[in-house]
Amino acid sequence: MNELSYKEEIEELKEESNFEELGDELYMNHSDVEARLEWAFYRPSGSHPQQVNDINPIVSIMAFNHSRLGALERFTLLHDDVIKEDDLRVKVRNRSRMLFRAMVDNDFKELVQVLNKYPVFFDLAYDQMINGRIWNEIYAEPTAASDFLNIASDRLDDKLIIGCKRRLQPISMLHSDQAKAYLDSLCNQVQKLHTIIKEHFVDEFEQWIKSIDLHPLQKILWQKKIDILK
Repeated sequence: MNELSYKEEIEELKEESNFEELGDELYMNHSDVEARLEWAFYRPSGSHPQQVNDINPIVSIMAFNHSRLGALERFTLLHDDVIKEDDLRVKVRNRSRMLFRAMVDNDFKELVQVLNKYPVFFDLAYDQMINGRIWNEIYAEPTAASDFLNIASDRLDDKLIIGCKRRLQPISMLHSDQAKAYLDSLCNQVQKLHTIIKEHFVDEFEQWIKSIDLHPLQKILWQKKIDILK
């Protein structure tokens, strides 16, 4: 009688109530790469961090693609050979693109951390910054956006700058108290802000004070605060 393949074994285990626990026990540290590879694909709650960190790059790739970990942790655990070698890195490209889409559509903090550690993936960030749709009402944190522009210094062009700016907090959406708090926050971290970010918010706030009914003295006070960003 022929022995079952690992895939067939795993299919049979699916009937067990403790399927994932059994699978981890049988296959997580299996000596056969094929067994570990199959389990990285079939593990029901997504691959385990240990699987992403597997000593075999192909198992690591499979686990990376089926993981539910955050982007930074997932990239950190990925096999070094996948980071270094183009023919392996292409095998995580689709999943990496999705991760960069999520990071670009967030506050940029994790995006900057990933790019600082793994600049080889910058093209994915560039593409998402320019072409990615905005899905969340989460805006880029200004210092993180500044860090991104510093990372991108050699690739800065109009398209990338526009893509970055459109992910910043729109000032026109804020009430007066919110706008004041936001401007105060920008002024408090002005030394950490990229020139492009400062210029953007100077323009945003100057347009904003023109659009609302303010006493002339109030406008002067607002302008003095805005000038700190210049």
